[in-house]
Amino acid sequence: MNGTIRVGNLFGIPFYIHPSWFLVLGLVTWSYSSGLAAQFPQLSAGLALLLGLMTALMLFASVVAHELGHSFVAIGQGIDVKSITLFIFGGLASLEKESKTPGEAFWVAIAGPLVSLLLCGIVTAIGVTTTASGPLAAILGVLASVNLALALFNLIPGLPLDGGNILKAIVWKITGNPYKGVTFASRVGQIFGWVAILSGVVPLLLFGNAGNFWNLLVGFFLLQNAGNSAQFARVQEKLTGLTAEDAVTHDSPIVSANLTLREFADERVISGQIWHRFLVTDDDGQLVGAIAVDNLRTIPTALWSETQVKEVMRPITESTTVQSDQPLLEVMQLLEQQRLSVLPVIRENGVLVGILEKAAIIQLLQSRTQPNPA
Repeated sequence: MNGTIRVGNLFGIPFYIHPSWFLVLGLVTWSYSSGLAAQFPQLSAGLALLLGLMTALMLFASVVAHELGHSFVAIGQGIDVKSITLFIFGGLASLEKESKTPGEAFWVAIAGPLVSLLLCGIVTAIGVTTTASGPLAAILGVLASVNLALALFNLIPGLPLDGGNILKAIVWKITGNPYKGVTFASRVGQIFGWVAILSGVVPLLLFGNAGNFWNLLVGFFLLQNAGNSAQFARVQEKLTGLTAEDAVTHDSPIVSANLTLREFADERVISGQIWHRFLVTDDDGQLVGAIAVDNLRTIPTALWSETQVKEVMRPITESTTVQSDQPLLEVMQLLEQQRLSVLPVIRENGVLVGILEKAAIIQLLQSRTQPNPA
């Protein structure tokens, strides 16, 4: 997963760490250990470093708890959580699909900030009720303030932050169109991205102050991801209402199982067709297998006239086919996930419709993007 390291499972959810996280862990540990050493001179260097590391790990545990909040609500809605990843900007819970309704999307989005606010309240209550003092009080104060900051930062109403997903759900509810919600929240996210960039660039240019350099990184992160979200929403909207059958390639490479290899070679191979793999159907038009041009080499040419395609073909499992009425957006996601370029399309009764190529989806998108002539 883009260079991430899998470290195990959390409640059955695959847990990954991006290498950049270790750099952040080191910086946070050094920062808090230095702060504790300066605030409490009686601490030895080793103890201050240990407390700083413990503080950093508890902060990242708070980020994981934040993402688990999203994950548990999504799982409650029947949505599979593919992974949780820690990276330089925090954490990310990767969900299998979107919520079905704006209300469900709202609760998935707000669950993370609510967990962070809850942690802030619990840590604050512990500090008050136990009358903690010294380094322990300082650590509790840091945990409470960071969880509060984590909640408030993520509530900024722009994608890809939780606040952006909340805004998306609200616009979706008002307009009835989830893609308008994504587009609007993405634009707001881009605005906040530019504001963050300017807040880092202006002090640097005017005063030579690089103290807001982190704002630059956050701004670029918001700009890039908000832009990607808007682009994907446009693709989703254009594919809405289309099914796999709408993108089936005309004159798909289909042959009958009863053809002899000689007939197959004459009609489909020697004739100059560009296909190297053909789908095989029975007398009822149902998909029964596939045959590649290279399979001909396994049979001596002298036997081609008495050998049928069905004797050489390879079977196809249901997992490598899609239903003709399956939404085209789901098919596109399946192609990406399984890194496929072609999928057979069948009807509910098993009858083969044809093949669907990734290139055909792209062409279909381009044709729907072009303006109609006046």
